[in-house]
Amino acid sequence: MNKKALVLSSGGVDSTTCVSVAVEGFGKENVSTVSIFYGQKHRKELECAQKVAEYYGLPHYELDLSKLFQYSNCSLLAHSTEEIVHKSYEQQIAENGEGKVSTYVPFRNGLMLSAVASLAMSIYEKDDVSIFIGAHADDAAGNAYADCSEAFLDAMGRAISLGTYNQCHIVAPFASCSKAGVVKRGLELHTPYELTWSCYEGGDKPCGTCGTCIDRARAFAANGVKDPALED
Repeated sequence: MNKKALVLSSGGVDSTTCVSVAVEGFGKENVSTVSIFYGQKHRKELECAQKVAEYYGLPHYELDLSKLFQYSNCSLLAHSTEEIVHKSYEQQIAENGEGKVSTYVPFRNGLMLSAVASLAMSIYEKDDVSIFIGAHADDAAGNAYADCSEAFLDAMGRAISLGTYNQCHIVAPFASCSKAGVVKRGLELHTPYELTWSCYEGGDKPCGTCGTCIDRARAFAANGVKDPALED
């Protein structure tokens, strides 16, 4: 079997860093990316995922899982009646206790990984495929996103390997790493962060106050660099 990589790409910092890692490890001729439309409030992240793929010259796929989330009222979804919370994850956990935050989309990573495994077996029928996901330890802190935890990723990895005749394997290179660590690795690999989008809102510029904007700003600050996506 030849070795291929399929990166679950959201167009954000973490998954785009995974694209850089995969390209370095497999060679761009062996890497593809895939993004998921799940009914989110804007398509900016999907557009960024496409731009990242174009930057590296990679085949890019987009899957539509929006129907699966039509009954959820998660604040990230276009049909939701809930507003996105503009506080850090730490503040949300301090106020509400540990457990899922309002931006947790029900079993999203589980559904995405399953769909991507199916895609991998379809486009790489005779190859050994590493499925990259950019989940990191900060996402799992306080059990804010249970489907980003190492325990979850290990369990899903075993299930996907079994269900694909050991053809597909989950690779989560940052599962035990902070977001600052993700950015550190990305800077080493010259990841094109200027092409990425992390904000939960879909404006012309990042809001700077939602949980993911705050995390992103801290990660770049910890590395002593300005976020290139915010440069004019």
